[in-house]
Amino acid sequence: MYIYASNFSYFCNMKHDTITVKLDSIDAYNKLYGLKTLHPLVTVINLTEATRIVNHIQVDYGVYALFLKNGVSCSLKYGRQTYDYQEGTVVSFSPGQIIGVENETDELAPDVIGLMFHPDLIYKTALAAKIKNYGFFDYSQREALHLSADERALFIECLDHIKAEIEHPVDKHTAEIVASHIQVLLDYMTRFYERQFITRRKVNSDMLTKFEKALKEYYVAGHGKNGIPTVNHFAETVNLTPGYFGDLVKKETGKTAQEIISLRIIEFAKERLSNSNDDINLIAYDLGFQYPQHFSRMFKRITGVSPSQYRAGQNPPAM
Repeated sequence: MYIYASNFSYFCNMKHDTITVKLDSIDAYNKLYGLKTLHPLVTVINLTEATRIVNHIQVDYGVYALFLKNGVSCSLKYGRQTYDYQEGTVVSFSPGQIIGVENETDELAPDVIGLMFHPDLIYKTALAAKIKNYGFFDYSQREALHLSADERALFIECLDHIKAEIEHPVDKHTAEIVASHIQVLLDYMTRFYERQFITRRKVNSDMLTKFEKALKEYYVAGHGKNGIPTVNHFAETVNLTPGYFGDLVKKETGKTAQEIISLRIIEFAKERLSNSNDDINLIAYDLGFQYPQHFSRMFKRITGVSPSQYRAGQNPPAM
């Protein structure tokens, strides 16, 4: 069943297989948990002040949200997979995501703090042009941010600055000031994630090895005839979201996942060109190119020579 958050109290005592709550405003969220609304477009969340129990639902987010878990165990369902939301981690959501919430117990006031803001808040602010750069909003909960004690203190300090501003009467400066504080918090989140990529280098290295192996196997198994493999395909292979996978690859290699795919395709092409007399068009089709000219264009862009020139043994032009 699909309902709006404002109608949740009516349906919560009725028996349904699954209730999906449409969360399209800050006030809707606050009413869901029995919290006060200080600003119509942004709120600093402290669920220890909640006066309602909310559990066993799906939330269809129409807002941006960040939650820091301090206490009880909770599971979040992203797509078909369930992830533990552990103590000391931050999860983030963006408009359009649907997340299931399952607490182990029906706890009235869970120790969770966070931030929620409507896209309208940042309209015509500097943050509006930058919001899509914060890729962690599209990470799954398995890729949550684990904070150190110092990072947690900075996270809370940023929330305190935002809360102090929205406790003042709204004026023409409010949105810009609040948006600037939110941007600082999101920039810190970016830094913290970069630290997490570094401290998990062994895990990341294993993921890259799986990526390289899966890319090779894709062509060995003859799947090239199904098309050029995508970043999404390999992210799914290593059980990561495309956003997190792409950021991990970029941090570890300095290249995007798409660049690595393209480079490996050209390596496979070079091997075929050197060790067979296969027609260049056939090689292009086997590598997943719908049009051979697209293959020739990529090959020349990366190597400096055309496939036929490479086969003839011509060296790329000097740079």
